[in-house]
Amino acid sequence: MPDPMRVRAAESGGVVDVKILMKHDMESGLRKDASGKAVPAWFIKNLNVKAQGKDVLNAEFGTAVSKDPFLNFKYKGAKGDKIVVSWTDSKGETRTDEATAS
Repeated sequence: MPDPMRVRAAESGGVVDVKILMKHDMESGLRKDASGKAVPAWFIKNLNVKAQGKDVLNAEFGTAVSKDPFLNFKYKGAKGDKIVVSWTDSKGETRTDEATAS
């Protein structure tokens, strides 16, 4: 199972600022290992963020995203919103983590 994400959300003036640090190697498929073999591509493909059960962000990632991606965005929301972050990678692995807007 992939490592947990760090999800932080803070509300100010009706706007929730969400910060997400995703732990993932994000291999592009272009790098070679010590023996010269290509390291297979392995990256987060889809990301979904819901607040209070409604989608606030849907994203598609590719091979150009760096290892352990960091994402920061804002949406109109309220203190106490339950935020659920889910991703699926190119091997079919998934991860879901939650936070509450403070």
